[in-house]
Amino acid sequence: MEKTIHQGRNVKRFREMLGIKQDVLASSLGLSQQAVSSLEQREQIDEKILVDVAAFLKVPVEAIKSFDEEKAVNIISNTFNQGSFLNTGNTPTFNVNPIEQLIQLHEEKIALYERMLQEKESMMQRLEGLLKAK
Repeated sequence: MEKTIHQGRNVKRFREMLGIKQDVLASSLGLSQQAVSSLEQREQIDEKILVDVAAFLKVPVEAIKSFDEEKAVNIISNTFNQGSFLNTGNTPTFNVNPIEQLIQLHEEKIALYERMLQEKESMMQRLEGLLKAK
C-alpha cells in the first residue's frame, strides 16, 4: 500500500526549515495567516497555489509533492547504523549548514533593507530642511 504524501505538512516543514513565518508566506501569496494555516492542514493542495508556494520558498514543486520525512529518516538512520561513515578513516566535515546559510542570507537582506530605510529617512529630513529654508 502506497503512503499518501501530505503536501500541506511538507509546505509547513519547508517553511519552518527556512525560518519563514506563516504571516510572511501569507503576505507573499495575498492570503491571510489563517488561510496559510488551513493550507498547511490539507493533504492535497491546488496546483496553482502549490506552484506559488514553491516559488516563494524557492523549492521545486516536486519536493513538496513527494517529500516523505519517514523515508528520509529511514535512509539516514540506516546509513549511520551501518557505520558507513565510521570506518572510513576520515571524519566528514560540514563547513556550513544550508539552513544556516539561508538564515544568514535572510538576515543580510534585512540589514540591507534597514540601511536603505535609514538612508531614505535621512534624505527626507534633508529635503524637508531645504524646503523650510526656501
